[in-house]
Amino acid sequence: MILKKFNQYYKRFDVVLRDTDKKPFIQLIFEAIHFGINKREFPFFYFGKYLYRKGVNNYNQFLSSKEVDLITLSKVLHNPVFKPLLRNKLIFYNYLKHFNTSIIKIIGYNFKRKFYVFSDDSTQVDQVRMDVNFFLNTLLSRSKKHSIFMKPIDDMGGSHCHILDKNFIESNISFLTNILFERCFIFQDCIAQHKRINDIYSKSINSIRFDSYLDDNDKVHILSAFMRFGTGGAFVDNSSAGGIYVPIDIEKGILMKHSFQLMQHGGSSMTSHPDSGKLFQGFKIPFFEQSCILIEELVRLIPDKLIGWDIAITPDGPVAIEGNDNNSMIGPDIAYGGYLKHPLFSEILTKT
Repeated sequence: MILKKFNQYYKRFDVVLRDTDKKPFIQLIFEAIHFGINKREFPFFYFGKYLYRKGVNNYNQFLSSKEVDLITLSKVLHNPVFKPLLRNKLIFYNYLKHFNTSIIKIIGYNFKRKFYVFSDDSTQVDQVRMDVNFFLNTLLSRSKKHSIFMKPIDDMGGSHCHILDKNFIESNISFLTNILFERCFIFQDCIAQHKRINDIYSKSINSIRFDSYLDDNDKVHILSAFMRFGTGGAFVDNSSAGGIYVPIDIEKGILMKHSFQLMQHGGSSMTSHPDSGKLFQGFKIPFFEQSCILIEELVRLIPDKLIGWDIAITPDGPVAIEGNDNNSMIGPDIAYGGYLKHPLFSEILTKT
C-alpha cells in the first residue's frame, strides 16, 4: 500500500517536472503553499488539477479535497433513496425504459451463474440454461450490430468491460465463463456513434459527462460538461482507463481548445486527438441542445440534487448511458475552470 502511494506521487511529481507549460518555479511554490494554507490541507489538488500551469490565475476557486468529500457525502445533495437507481445499471435501465426514455438498450444480464435475456421489446425477461456459450450467442443473435458491450452492473470507471463478438467469445470462452460465474454483468447492444464524433475517434463510444443541479425552486441547471475520448485503440473513454476529456462551451455546444488526462496516465494536454489529429477547438457537438433537453428529462425522473450523467450521441440523437450520484468532482472542476466561481456553487456548498 505504501509502495503504491509512493509510485502515484512519483508519477505526479514526474508529470509536473516534465510539463513545459508550468509556471516559474518560485511562483509555483508560492501558489502551492497559498493554496494549502487557504484550503487547510496539503496542496495535492494544486498539482493534480494542473493549477501550476500557465494561464491558471484563479487557483483558489478550485475545489479542495475536503470540499469534494463534503459534496460527495452530503445526504442533502444525494438522497439515499436514489442511490439504487443510479448505482445499479440494471435498475437504472428498468426504471427509465417505462418512461420511453432515450437509453442504451440492455438485451441481457447475469447474476453470476443465472442468465437472463430480455425479449425484443424489453417487456419480458426469460431465464436461459446455465451455459455461457449458449447465453452469449443468444444475445449476439439479438444484436443489430452482431456485437454486444458487457460491463458490471455496479462498477465505475470502465473496469471489467468487454466488447463481445463471435470471434472474441470463441477465443475467450474459458475466461468469460470464469468472470461471469464470479460477478454480475449487463449486456448492451452496441450502438452506432455519430459519424462526426467517429471522425475524431471511432474505437470507443465517446460520451459527454454532464453535471446537473436541481435547485430549491425545482429548476434544473447544467453546471458543466466535457467530452471524453478513448485513445490508442482503447474501446472505453474513461479517464481512469487512460482516456482524455475536453471541456465544452455549454452556451455554444462546442469543444474548447485543450484536452486533459489524469496524471497517472501521463497528464498530457493536447489541442488535437493523438490518434486522428482532429482539432478540438470549435468542434460543434451533434445534437448538443437535444442532449441538454434529455438531461432535464432525466433529472425530472430521478430528482436528486447533484448528478453526473453520461450521454452518447448516435446518428439519431442522444442516448443516456448512466447516472452517477458519487461521480468524481475533479474532472468537472477542471473542465469548468474552477467550480467555486460558478454562481450556483455557494448555494450548493450550503447543503454539505
